[in-house]
Amino acid sequence: MSAEPERQPLPFEPNKKRQKPAKATNTPPATSNKSQKKSSASNSKSGKEALKNPPYTREEMAIPEVVSQRMIRRVAIFCGVPTFLGISSLIASYLLIIYAGIKLPPIAVLLVNMGLFGLGVVGITYGVLSASWDVNRVGGLIGWEEVQTNWGIMVEGWRQSRQNKV
Repeated sequence: MSAEPERQPLPFEPNKKRQKPAKATNTPPATSNKSQKKSSASNSKSGKEALKNPPYTREEMAIPEVVSQRMIRRVAIFCGVPTFLGISSLIASYLLIIYAGIKLPPIAVLLVNMGLFGLGVVGITYGVLSASWDVNRVGGLIGWEEVQTNWGIMVEGWRQSRQNKV
């Protein structure tokens, strides 16, 4: 692979080197069948407690307000414009048929409309990925550099979560 420079973690990314809290073992070693049942019940309780007490707080996992607003603006543009054009294409084809007498093939209207709505769906993802996830950096107009950076962050997170499951 290529020698990539070490990137700085984002403010809302959890620390990777954070250690898990130690499990408390209050029960003595089990000798009878009844005590084995109790110890297995206490183990399941500790598992439930682990679910109640996640390793990260909501504040640590939350997306900062500035980044969230950036994402919303970009999604509104990259999704809103194609969706508006998709609705407009239906209205325009109707007006062409009724008032101009131009017969449009229904499949052409369908394909144009599906293409525009499909661009709207892709625009949601592109809007989120093209926003700069760094609080102090606004990012570019199109956001291609941010897409590459953010895609790398997502892939790295997927790989880490996959390794943690194994």
